[in-house]
Amino acid sequence: MARRGCTGKRVGLSTDTAASRRTIRDMNAFTLSDELLDELLQLSPIACTYAGITGRDHLWDDLSPGGVARRKALLERYRDAFSTLPDGEDRWERLAARVAAAFIDEQIDLLDGEEHLRHLNNIASPFQDLRRVFDIMDKTTDEGWDNVVARLRTIGTPLSGYRACLEEGISKGLPVARRQVEAVIIQAGMLTGEESSFRRLADELAESSAATSDRVAALREAVDEATGAVADFAEYLAGTYLPSSAAVDAVGENRYVRAARRYLGTTIDPREAYAWGWTEVRRLREEMIETAAEVDAARPLDAVIETLRTDPTRCAQSPDEFVSFIEGRLHEAVADLDGRVFDIPDPVKRVDVKIAPPGGALGAYYLEPSEDFSRPGSVWWSTGGKQVLPLWDEVTTAYHEGFPGHHLQVGVALSLAGHLSRLHRLLIWYPGYGEGWALYAELLMHELGYLDKPEYVLGMLAAQMLRACRVVIDIGSHLDLAIADEAVFHPGERWTFELAVEMLTDFAYLAHDYAESEVTRYLGWPGQAISYKVGERLILDLRDRLRRRMGDAFDIKDFHNRVLGSGPVGLDLLRQIVLEEDGSR
Repeated sequence: MARRGCTGKRVGLSTDTAASRRTIRDMNAFTLSDELLDELLQLSPIACTYAGITGRDHLWDDLSPGGVARRKALLERYRDAFSTLPDGEDRWERLAARVAAAFIDEQIDLLDGEEHLRHLNNIASPFQDLRRVFDIMDKTTDEGWDNVVARLRTIGTPLSGYRACLEEGISKGLPVARRQVEAVIIQAGMLTGEESSFRRLADELAESSAATSDRVAALREAVDEATGAVADFAEYLAGTYLPSSAAVDAVGENRYVRAARRYLGTTIDPREAYAWGWTEVRRLREEMIETAAEVDAARPLDAVIETLRTDPTRCAQSPDEFVSFIEGRLHEAVADLDGRVFDIPDPVKRVDVKIAPPGGALGAYYLEPSEDFSRPGSVWWSTGGKQVLPLWDEVTTAYHEGFPGHHLQVGVALSLAGHLSRLHRLLIWYPGYGEGWALYAELLMHELGYLDKPEYVLGMLAAQMLRACRVVIDIGSHLDLAIADEAVFHPGERWTFELAVEMLTDFAYLAHDYAESEVTRYLGWPGQAISYKVGERLILDLRDRLRRRMGDAFDIKDFHNRVLGSGPVGLDLLRQIVLEEDGSR
């Protein structure tokens, strides 16, 4: 597939109505999606870097209100254009049009709700994007390092624009919750301190073939400029923004349901989901107790898990040993399951495992490969600096973040250039689909026998429990719902931050600092935390439905091809695609 860079020639849509109509008559959903993608990438050098598209790695997005206004105007122009397209000639063209139109509507809805004026949280807001992009920038060439220097020197510009949006939010009575502001202040402190990932770049350059005395000196100066800009931003947050921040974490039902719709691609009944979440908590608790008895029948669940956390024979003794162990599990799964349970494109058979720089939210995350796979997909563990790492609950995490979870799902989508639009492959993401698939992948690997020790099964159940806890904590906290009287945890009480942390430590067995980071995440990212279990629920329902209907003709690889072959889509559309392929409605 030929790759088109951000700096390539673009036709674009004319703002003149007559010219636009003439252009649209010559376009289909694929070409129009390509034009939209090109124009969006022109506005987002960060997105270019994530996609592996070269030419703009020295530049930043305009995060100011003016930059946001330009993005909205572009989206509105293309919304009008897509509304005039004729029906596509085949299912792929119709899918391209539907996916693009939904993406545009959701993005405009986000901006109409002025969420960009209070987009600050501990895990997934512009501040984290500005830091994390350095993790995947090219550091193998002279040009790559010069781009790193350029971005470090100018990071104050996007931070200034971001600050202007936050200030407008305050002026409009749309403050960020105090807890999120405090979390980012702490992260900024890490970024400016001695353990800063920015400061580590100088050591990384010194070991590179691109190292020259002038370049090393330039990088050190750029790091000083970058840490100074981050310190200024942190000072603004602490001294000016924090006194105006909101004391209440909850966003309320209307804002919550609207956000959940964007993440899921379907509208939920939050109270039905809340009640279902509690049934999952009860079921998983019982299964965890049963599985713990397989590990050690003489000890209760809590004691078994404490042993799994502390027994040196069940832990990696260093980050390097941990990375080697996880890589081995992933490579084994790829070799065993290719062609039997999944059709794995060749470029997707490689996945890297890395330890994340300090300063971010704890846990694991996945970074997608470049569009041409020259940069492979990678799984990152943020360990909080721990050197001894328990393995009992990380095997299932590896399957979730790596293969056959996010890495397979993202890689397959990138490989479908003949069917999916480039916009779809590079920019579209629904957590309900992607996180739902990844959680399904954990359960599937248990079904296939890859959790080959009872302790690894217990880790999978704890991961499932975590996602069930997320459903009840996220919905209950933001809608201020009481815990059900028949619940197995503090029946009848109202949610507080401390109660949510207690549930994650006592039921999902997270370490206390990790649990606090998680609850902060839910409160600052409403509607996202439920996407895992809600998405998995639909995928399992579709699998069961097809298995009952097709009987002996049901084929698990074909089912996976149906789900992954759609690319990332909303759950309503996924249901329609999978069932229509079976000839039903």
